[in-house]
Amino acid sequence: MGLKHAQFIARTVMVHQNNVDEGMRVLNRILGKEGLLTQYRLTRYYEKPYQTRRRINYEKAKAIYDEDMNRKIQFVMRKNRRDPWVGCA
Repeated sequence: MGLKHAQFIARTVMVHQNNVDEGMRVLNRILGKEGLLTQYRLTRYYEKPYQTRRRINYEKAKAIYDEDMNRKIQFVMRKNRRDPWVGCA
């Protein structure tokens, strides 16, 4: 699929030159971005209440950790620091 070719229109994937594999990749990417695959996986089986609590608590803790790590990485990657190797002599 070329960059100038419309990839999708309202969840309709345009297949270029019978390249179904590329069309499936585009469709999976769209569904992943919209969160439909995640929602499907969560509702495929019954989730007991304690499992739901554990999953939600894990997701919250992971979001906090990821945010903290991204902040630290952005701090380390800054270009305008005077001494880029603070604490190292």
